[in-house]
Amino acid sequence: MHLLLVASAFNSLTQRVHAELRDHGHSVAVELVRHADCLREAVRRHAPELVVAPMLKTAIPQDVWSAHTCLVVHPGPIGDRGPSSLDWAIHEDAAEWGVTVLQAEAEMDAGDVWASVVCAVPPVAKSDLYRNEVADAALAAVLLAVQRFAGGTYVPWRQPGAGEAGTTVRTRPYLKQTDRRIDWASESTETVLRKLRAADSQPGVLDELLGAEWYLHGGHPEDALRGRPGTLLATRAGAVCRATTDSAVWIPEVRPRRVPGQPATFKLPAVQALGDLLPPLPEHPAPLLDDPAGRTWSDIRYREDGRVGVLSFSFPGGAMSTDQCRRLLAAYREACSRPTSVLVLGGGRDFFSNGIHLNVIEAADDPGGESWANINAIDDLVEAVLTTTDRLVVSAVGGNAAAGGVMLALAADEVWCRSGAVLNPHYRLMGLYGSEYWTYTLPRRVGSEAAERLTREALPVSANAALRLGLVDRVVESTPQGFVREAGRLAVQLAALPATPTRVREKKAELDRQESVKPLAAFREKELALMRRTFFDPDAPYHALRRSFVRKEAPPGTPPHLNPPASASRAAPSGRRTGRVTGTAAADGAPAQGPC
Repeated sequence: MHLLLVASAFNSLTQRVHAELRDHGHSVAVELVRHADCLREAVRRHAPELVVAPMLKTAIPQDVWSAHTCLVVHPGPIGDRGPSSLDWAIHEDAAEWGVTVLQAEAEMDAGDVWASVVCAVPPVAKSDLYRNEVADAALAAVLLAVQRFAGGTYVPWRQPGAGEAGTTVRTRPYLKQTDRRIDWASESTETVLRKLRAADSQPGVLDELLGAEWYLHGGHPEDALRGRPGTLLATRAGAVCRATTDSAVWIPEVRPRRVPGQPATFKLPAVQALGDLLPPLPEHPAPLLDDPAGRTWSDIRYREDGRVGVLSFSFPGGAMSTDQCRRLLAAYREACSRPTSVLVLGGGRDFFSNGIHLNVIEAADDPGGESWANINAIDDLVEAVLTTTDRLVVSAVGGNAAAGGVMLALAADEVWCRSGAVLNPHYRLMGLYGSEYWTYTLPRRVGSEAAERLTREALPVSANAALRLGLVDRVVESTPQGFVREAGRLAVQLAALPATPTRVREKKAELDRQESVKPLAAFREKELALMRRTFFDPDAPYHALRRSFVRKEAPPGTPPHLNPPASASRAAPSGRRTGRVTGTAAADGAPAQGPC
């Protein structure tokens, strides 16, 4: 069918729905809408057979939903209503949640149900939950709803109204900062963590710290350190440790409260953001070797299972600053000193990597200089992976990856990707040529023609599409929680294969051959020459694009690459299947006022 996705942003869920619907053979147009007139104009222009809203903050106007079937994805089970569904689920410690695809009507979240899928709620941050368990459930529900609509005979289930006999309707308000506020003097680590997780990554928990107001982002338990509740105890890898009534929590990032009339603020590593306000605190580095008791937090871990080493890392938002890249490189070198035959890189449940850390770059006194330092640091890491010749390296991509993060994964001998991950193997939307040896690794995997198309089109790629392209070697069908275990099991099997020692010898011979034809350094030199030119040109689009991205400024309209001419909208077929709401979008609707 010809489908139209309407969304407030091309966020992770919208990207996944877009990629998977295309995989299923549908023609998919995308419009980012900011108000009702934009939505009317989008429907008029694209004339879709079905409208799907994966993440929409704008109410669909009556003249649209009465003329077209519009399916809205609500991140809550049947009967749940309100704008803070996931926040409340975590805040109230729900063990199970769900996603409902319902038909748009006058009352928000009250329309007829086309599909509903339940999901688990593990103790993770809201953004992690949204990208993983919720996204899995949402995708399954959307595909089922679209299939039912296409069949033409399915009658959606009517939700009971509030107050009706046997109703399970629960409408809850926006979760305000007054509800999120942490009482450090009386609340346990479990309660504090639940509040922090329910606010991640937006809006954060507003709190007073060192005489100023900050939004706290992220939280991890710490069982060993103790102190007076509310006091700062230590630092680690840019995070600060703050005491609770029974232990402590690590807070990786904070964001200053915005001053009216000033530019929007953005998240930074807590130590960097707090700066001179921080009192002298001890730095408590975590041991690299994994702590089986889980008594402390670290963003980089290493563990072994026989001949398999697993170097896992988890950085907020998937961004990797200069410091994070250098620490991960040091850990990688230490892992390579261990007597293993297979080294797994990654293996976590959320983001693999999104490349350089644009927030840290934006906050630097010299953004161009920090960009240059950051790209060289991640290039050093990729080079280390590419030149590892004494064992097989596997990239275990459990969550989404983009830009340099995809290229980091491609440096390995094999790439294993969880079925729910979305890859964005391109740079151009940030005005960059790209580095991380992509001009070597990407064509090596998919061919020159496909590499050019992927980087030019700049569209998200599903895990299964990546497998078909040769971008990844294996799609792991598992839950987000089960990916680490499954990747480890597969790595043990790989290490035990009789052919593995031969593959190790062959990879060294292949690298020697490559160096004699065109050294890896030549690829890096060319890429970095173009990147340096961009970084140190104050008029290069990269700087404005970076500022807009970091400060979360809404785009002036739908980016052209989402609706290229080759897939331009077409008129809907004249025949209409049974079960559809007939009619057309209001052709005489008011044109969009201002940017959409």
